[in-house]
Amino acid sequence: MNIWMNNLLRIVFVVCVAYPVALVWLGITVRYREHLPLKGPAIIAANHNSHLDILTLLSLFPLFSIPNIQPIAAADYFFKNAFLKWFSLKVIGIIPINRKTIKRGEDPLQGCCDALRAGKILILFPEGTRGDPENLAELKSGIGHLAKRFPEVPIVPVFMHGLGRSLPKGAWVPIPLFISIAIGKPLYWMDDKHTFMTALKQRFLYLKQKLYSISDPL
Repeated sequence: MNIWMNNLLRIVFVVCVAYPVALVWLGITVRYREHLPLKGPAIIAANHNSHLDILTLLSLFPLFSIPNIQPIAAADYFFKNAFLKWFSLKVIGIIPINRKTIKRGEDPLQGCCDALRAGKILILFPEGTRGDPENLAELKSGIGHLAKRFPEVPIVPVFMHGLGRSLPKGAWVPIPLFISIAIGKPLYWMDDKHTFMTALKQRFLYLKQKLYSISDPL
């Protein structure tokens, strides 16, 4: 019953908030939508510039996929108070990551691994935190560790442009600017972490470039 109710809350949130804000108020142009995975296990790896990022990514999916999508987010931020914790877990469906204190023997990626084994689609921000608008910060190694554990799981890079200006740090009301999104072909684990992380960064930069092009198929 709880799972059914949580799924209903998430669908209602997407219908009443994510779709209107992202698709109507902001306006989104998506390139290469055919690369978006609709079934898991899969990982969406996106750049991170705004609190609108998760909401915008959720708006890309059809409603039948929403219950299977789980963003990965920092527990120290999204568990600041009881209501935010409830909303993050029950409505957004986040998988919390403890960035500050890891107990001995604790696996910080356990929740992510369990979700992938259950066939979920994870949303992950490899930069770890919001960077400067439209600039890609250095990628954290967590996604590399996850990819190594699940070499058969596709990692789909997504680059979003405009959200950092639409809702910059400290702002509460998004400015209605057009948002551009490019979705790349899936990437898989390679021989070693350095090779994988380099390839992922290059894929992000390539997608960023493609947002300014109207030709040249990905």
